[in-house]
Amino acid sequence: MTNHHYPTKSERNVLITGASRGLGRALALAYAARGAGLALVARDAPAVEAVVREARAAGARLAHAIAADVGEKEAIHRIAAEAQAVVGSIDVLVHNASTLGPSPLALLLDTECEDFQRAIEVNVLGPFRLTKVIGAATALRGGGVIVHVSSDAAVEAYPRWGAYGVSKAALDHLARLVDAELADAGVRSFAIDPGEMDTAMHREAVPGADPDTLARPDDVARRIVRAIEDPVLAPGGARLVATTMAEVVS
Repeated sequence: MTNHHYPTKSERNVLITGASRGLGRALALAYAARGAGLALVARDAPAVEAVVREARAAGARLAHAIAADVGEKEAIHRIAAEAQAVVGSIDVLVHNASTLGPSPLALLLDTECEDFQRAIEVNVLGPFRLTKVIGAATALRGGGVIVHVSSDAAVEAYPRWGAYGVSKAALDHLARLVDAELADAGVRSFAIDPGEMDTAMHREAVPGADPDTLARPDDVARRIVRAIEDPVLAPGGARLVATTMAEVVS
């Protein structure tokens, strides 16, 4: 059995994809307040650099922006290499980046094959490829957490959410398989559905939604961080729903 090591709160290094807005930004700031080291990935360089500045002001021990698209195979080794070279060994990997596809969302059989492929590339293959690199290194060190941000579309068949729903269902099973294969090496992997949040992504998909009925990304982020830090609350292989978890006061 591997001698598992998981750094203390202020020592942790966290890699978050899709970190330039919404839940990714909220997760970055939540971990910044805990003094973590952060590698933040997003396609929009100015936007993710702005989050890095916010994270540093919020107390991050170190924060670094990586402008990259997780849906591009060629970007994965650069993301992993840059994150580990600048921030250090990654203790927590959060697969948050995802795409819905073109808006308005199309019926499944009206979805262009290229748009379906793009959803799979970003929402499943990106996490798979990044896990291959970061997860392997984490397993060799004997401890770490990999989080797969899911959706209720993974378990409910919503018309017009076909490509996204299929990709998130696959992501859920990826989380279970990673845990099944890496648990003995001290790596815990789980999926978490953040619920409907007041984000730009949600507004693009559901323009008429009442923001007062939606969760705030910072509230959801605190619940996810709590799940990451508590293996009893979020055991390996689990699929959690953030909005059903107890509120976090902090």
